[in-house]
Amino acid sequence: MNGLIEADIYGNVNSTHIMGSRIQNGIGGSGDFARNAYVSVFMTPSTAKGGRISAIVPQASHVDHVTQDVQVIVTEQGLADLRGLSPKQRARAIIENCAHPDYRPHLADYFRRAGEGSYGKHSPSLLTEALSWHQRFIDTGSMLP
Repeated sequence: MNGLIEADIYGNVNSTHIMGSRIQNGIGGSGDFARNAYVSVFMTPSTAKGGRISAIVPQASHVDHVTQDVQVIVTEQGLADLRGLSPKQRARAIIENCAHPDYRPHLADYFRRAGEGSYGKHSPSLLTEALSWHQRFIDTGSMLP
C-alpha cells in the first residue's frame, strides 16, 4: 500500500505535491510499486485540514500515477476496486465509495455536468472547472462551495 495526497475521480494519483506545486515528499518507490505490485493500492483519509480539503477531486493538480497504474483506492469511507472498469465506471466507484459524504454531491454534480458538457466523453472533464476546487481552497481556505 502507498499513500496519496489526492486522487481524481478517474483514478489519477498525486502523491507528491500539495495544491499541484508545493512538494510534500519525493515519489520514492511508489512508481515501481504501482507498476509492479500484484494489486496496486493507494490509501488516504478522505479529507484533510479538518474537512476543508477533499482528497478526491475532479482533476488531480499533479499526477504521479496514471489511472492505468492505480487499481484500488482506499479511504476511511471505503474502497474502490478499479480493475477492469471504464473511466466513467471508475468515477462512479470513487465518488460513491471513497469521497467524504460532504463532497460526494459536489463531485457527482461535477461528473454529471462534465458528462453533458465535456468536449470529449471518454473521461469527461470541464476544463474551466477541473482545478477550481484547488483555487477555491487557496482563495477561501476550503474546497467546499
